[in-house]
Amino acid sequence: MQALWHLENIDVTHILCPNKLGDANLMAQHTHRSYAKGEAFFVPDDLSDRIFFINEGRVKISSMNEEGKEITKAILGKGEVFGELALVGEARRRDWAAALENTEVCVVTLNELRDLMRERSDLNLFFMKIFGSRQLEMERRLESLVFRDSRSRIVEFLVELTHNKGQRVGFEWVIRKPITHQEIANMTATSRQTVTTTLNDLRYKKLLSFNRSRLLVRDLEGLSAEIRS
Repeated sequence: MQALWHLENIDVTHILCPNKLGDANLMAQHTHRSYAKGEAFFVPDDLSDRIFFINEGRVKISSMNEEGKEITKAILGKGEVFGELALVGEARRRDWAAALENTEVCVVTLNELRDLMRERSDLNLFFMKIFGSRQLEMERRLESLVFRDSRSRIVEFLVELTHNKGQRVGFEWVIRKPITHQEIANMTATSRQTVTTTLNDLRYKKLLSFNRSRLLVRDLEGLSAEIRS
């Protein structure tokens, strides 16, 4: 899987987190921070004035509906950016962002990033790609919610997860550090019990196997065939 910064072959690591590379001239402009598992980067109503670049670890972006149920919008990993809505006029955060494991990020203020974008046209294109890809993902999830049953939504999510996060090993695909059954349920608008039942059925059919450390997709074509319109 290619990291997000390869969208246009832009060295975003150097642009957004120069202190990782020992660039003394830019070090003072950016903050490198570590967050413990479960620690929040921001919560709703926080000032939306910073953008975060993930160096190591994983981050969950979520919101809460009126009934108090958590809705997971995205789970991001190394090389990905979050908090980018500050660039398009978000004054206060609407979502939660929390570390799923010990995570290192580079924090860039909105003003600093705007200065960088004026200097680097390729950085503008990079963020346009982010906005576009995330909009398409939200539209795909909405269509899945409207047109597919619970089981098909879960299977479709697993197929997309394999394409986006999986590493091919021979004829199989491995996804390391898979997300929990509850997180899959949150992202597919299903229940944890339905996710567990579906995964067990797919394992029985020898389409995949899983444990706490990895998800192994044994037959991606067969898994895709399990999606019903």
